[in-house]
Amino acid sequence: MSNHIEVNGRKIPIQNAVMPGGRRIPLLKAMLTTACERDCHYCGFRAGRDERRITFKPEGMAKTYHNIFQAGLLDGLFLSSGVFAGGPNTQNHMLDVAEILRVKLGYRGYLHLKIMPGAERDQIMRAMQLADRISINLEAPNPDRLSCLAPAKKFTDELLQPLGWIEEIRRSTPAYRGWGGRWPSSTTQFVVGPAGESDLEILSTVSKLHQTHGLGRAFFEAFTPVQGTPLENHPAENPLREHRLYQASFLLRDYQFDLEDLPFTHEGRLPISTDPKLAYARNTLAETPIEVNLADRTELLRVPGIGPRGADVILRSRQHGRIRYLSDLRKIGIMAERAAPYITLDGHRVPQQLRLF
Repeated sequence: MSNHIEVNGRKIPIQNAVMPGGRRIPLLKAMLTTACERDCHYCGFRAGRDERRITFKPEGMAKTYHNIFQAGLLDGLFLSSGVFAGGPNTQNHMLDVAEILRVKLGYRGYLHLKIMPGAERDQIMRAMQLADRISINLEAPNPDRLSCLAPAKKFTDELLQPLGWIEEIRRSTPAYRGWGGRWPSSTTQFVVGPAGESDLEILSTVSKLHQTHGLGRAFFEAFTPVQGTPLENHPAENPLREHRLYQASFLLRDYQFDLEDLPFTHEGRLPISTDPKLAYARNTLAETPIEVNLADRTELLRVPGIGPRGADVILRSRQHGRIRYLSDLRKIGIMAERAAPYITLDGHRVPQQLRLF
């Protein structure tokens, strides 16, 4: 969700970032420079495109943001940049902004730093000592797909390896050395559509990153063509596909689903018309429903209408007696009607009310 604030008569776009626990904060998403030496085929800031460029000095960026923060208009900064004179050089300038904010200006608010392609391990370590979150955008699920989007980027050396360094640092270095006594979360993003990748390809990479790289979250951006880029005539991707990828990624991260549980088509796509959890339940649970009074947490999480908190509430409620009626589930905050076709209560299927219209 984006809106604007007005500073000195100018409208500045802000975003609402979702924090752990669901809290939302107004966030300035800023670029240190919109100039870039890379020629990514999808990007409006790519080298060679006829576009006005804006560049800030680190101290100017830090002070401008801090003034807005002190005025109570924003609660956080997400700092990115185009690449100039190489990824490591760009990263140094971004670290300068963070150093000025944290050390010189005493800023204690939220800070998300983008890691540039080709950044060095020591730079990532320093970013992790200054930021609440850091991110490296893979853009594509594998080297072949990335070559269609950004031929100059090296998937393994410039993107995947730095993501691995983040997790190595978390595991090998005491957390007190991180900002606020903990290590920052890490995220990545994928451009969805123009490289011809399947949902299975994307989610296979996401699943592996959760398991091996400690990835906190994956973001997805349905492709929209930008005039003056090599992909300007490529059709836009359906935004609903982006939504289904988010739903499936949460099933992998928060609902203990395995990749094999997701309802992929033969082409490796998720069904556009149906929530992937509901599609799974229709395929798997309609004939073999889950007994709410006996199921473990993993089994409960398979049921539509039951999320992680709901599963925990059910487990606690069972310590005080059996759950016999849909009204019992409603009382503890479960979306009972959504769960009803896929559960039994005390060994009995739940009667379904026929809809007249």
